[in-house]
Amino acid sequence: MPELSERQKTLLLLIIRDHIESAQPIGSKRLVDHYHINLSSATIRNEMAALTEMGYLRQPHTSAGRVPTEEGYRYFVSQMMDQAVLPESIQRTISHQFHQSGPDVEQWMTLAASILAHQSQGISVVTAPHVEQAKFKHVELISTQGRQVLMVLVMAGGEVSQQILSLTEPVTQERLSQTASRLNGLLAGLAVDRIAALPNRSDALDQDILTLIVQDMRRNAKRISGEVYTDGLTNVLAEPEFAETEEARRALKIFGEPSTLKDLLDRTSTSSNVGGLQVLIGGEGGWEELRQCSMIVARYGVPGMVTGTLGVLGPMRMSYARTIPTVRYVAGLLSDLVNDNISGE
Repeated sequence: MPELSERQKTLLLLIIRDHIESAQPIGSKRLVDHYHINLSSATIRNEMAALTEMGYLRQPHTSAGRVPTEEGYRYFVSQMMDQAVLPESIQRTISHQFHQSGPDVEQWMTLAASILAHQSQGISVVTAPHVEQAKFKHVELISTQGRQVLMVLVMAGGEVSQQILSLTEPVTQERLSQTASRLNGLLAGLAVDRIAALPNRSDALDQDILTLIVQDMRRNAKRISGEVYTDGLTNVLAEPEFAETEEARRALKIFGEPSTLKDLLDRTSTSSNVGGLQVLIGGEGGWEELRQCSMIVARYGVPGMVTGTLGVLGPMRMSYARTIPTVRYVAGLLSDLVNDNISGE
């Protein structure tokens, strides 16, 4: 894109801020009247025409005013991304709400979705934390009847798996406990790939249980992670973008399809590090349903161990200055809570 002059930068940012607030095309007269710019209307119109030619603005056919394009919004976000800060009073309120909820993951998720929706006036979406890479914590082997044994497998992220094993011959509880004790000492804290690479055990029962542990850990890792929590659908229904265009309404259907929503979050957050934040404007060419929308997404949790995703969807005209720091702050809070209460670190 062509380099903008300082005057063009100022005018573009004013136009975008005004359009976000008013949802109306912005003309030169409005800029002069509202912002007391020391420029003539003719000069402003010339600059707006230049910004339109460069692809930052467009002119709806029903109006002489201009509205931002996707490129205009991207430029706006790039300019304010690191400057947007959530007021300390709001930070204290949000932090207090989370710490009142105690170590209850479901309450965290519901609260995070509610706070994001309220602060952004958009639709929030939060996935529960899930084990990113299965790590062994503990196994118990309990004799039930005959050759059947209950294996209780606990992962470092807190996930628990139980299954009934049928052994080739009956085994005493004492031997099962000894096997579990040896494996707990051998495997503590190891990821599934490290466990699978261990040399075969000389004890046949040890080896059989070890093989089953690897199979169970890999099976658990493939399951669809955490429940998806959403809030704020009514926030955007009154927005003109969602009332007037079928394209925008299609975006809302995603929130009625959990598997599609989960896939969207997985794909948009894959390249993002924990603590990082992505702003997707107009679907970024990958999501036709989001052509009229923007989505701000962040990952939270403990890198390489337990993570989740949260985000806000709204019209492209959303308040980025309010939503970006809110998403960033809530993601940071959830990361701290996961680290303190779930990961065990």
